[in-house]
Amino acid sequence: MAEKKTTDAAKTAAKKAAPKKTVAKKTIAAISLNAENVGFRAGDVYNALASEGKALSVAEIAKLAKITTEEVYLGIGWLLKEGKVNEEDNKVALA
Repeated sequence: MAEKKTTDAAKTAAKKAAPKKTVAKKTIAAISLNAENVGFRAGDVYNALASEGKALSVAEIAKLAKITTEEVYLGIGWLLKEGKVNEEDNKVALA
């Protein structure tokens, strides 16, 4: 019986000594969905593509335009609707 208590105490001590896993919280920026804001994001995407002169990935556009990937998708949607961009090899290019 004494051995079992020691084993249980050792397990408890090991659990307390082990570092706890921390879960990184992902924050999502609030995006105002109105025509003016989405139009500005479309302009940001268009200008990033125009400045590079080649097809870019969403991540590349976000980095160049200094906006989130969600905002890039909003801008791409606007530009696709207007026929201003095309897809080339899984990247976005000006039409």
